[in-house]
Amino acid sequence: MTMKLAVVVPVYNEARWVRQSVARLQATPAPRAGRGLPDDPPCERTIYLVNDGSTDGTREVLDELAREPGIVVHHHPANRGKGAAIRTGFGLALAQGAQVVIVHDADMEYDPEDHAGVLRPILDGRADAVIGSRFIGHTHRVLYYWHYQANKVITTFCNMVTNLNLTDVECCLKAFTAPALRAAMLTEERFGIEIELIAKVARARVPDAPLDAPAYPATAAPPLRRVRVYEVAVSYAGRTYEEGKKIGWQDGVAALWCIVKHGLLGG
Repeated sequence: MTMKLAVVVPVYNEARWVRQSVARLQATPAPRAGRGLPDDPPCERTIYLVNDGSTDGTREVLDELAREPGIVVHHHPANRGKGAAIRTGFGLALAQGAQVVIVHDADMEYDPEDHAGVLRPILDGRADAVIGSRFIGHTHRVLYYWHYQANKVITTFCNMVTNLNLTDVECCLKAFTAPALRAAMLTEERFGIEIELIAKVARARVPDAPLDAPAYPATAAPPLRRVRVYEVAVSYAGRTYEEGKKIGWQDGVAALWCIVKHGLLGG
């Protein structure tokens, strides 16, 4: 059975990069299902591009890309935030039968060659959620010291309230099974989606059944278990603000509030 993989790409004012980013995704072979052996079938991959009210010509670029096979484009009429774009992408992917979903930014900071490694614990049946980490042994561009320190504080606080031991909760390369996403019930509109995903997945429960299991009648539904979370090293080519980086100190403060809201208060 072919595994249906969705790549959700939130896009905001990335006319300069998005065409190249999508081409890079398309040039990267879809990972193989199962244990990833040569005789395992490749995943059936669809790329979901969600334009979050861009004003720089991104819409026109995406409309051109929408003519290509394996690409679905959706436009928000106004800017709502990264979280809203990701939630829209998740909704489209799940409605079209995606079994596994990975989030990938449109700005060239993350390498689609890392998708196979991030997805492997899910595709071979070990994990329900995989969080990338830029700080556990892979190549990364050296940039802002205070961003790194802020990330350490946010990661530590998030780990304290979720009882996980992640090293990079703000990494934007994350993958989830469809049951894990359905159990998460996401609400965040902006960058707080990164924290909300981890906080809600940490306490979610999913059916104890393989992804390709047939639908169960309510009277024979499998028992529920905790979501199994893994962490995988990813490479990172971060941008400077001159190159288009958008996150700021306000988003760090918002992340701390999201930890309280979704981790401590269960929002």
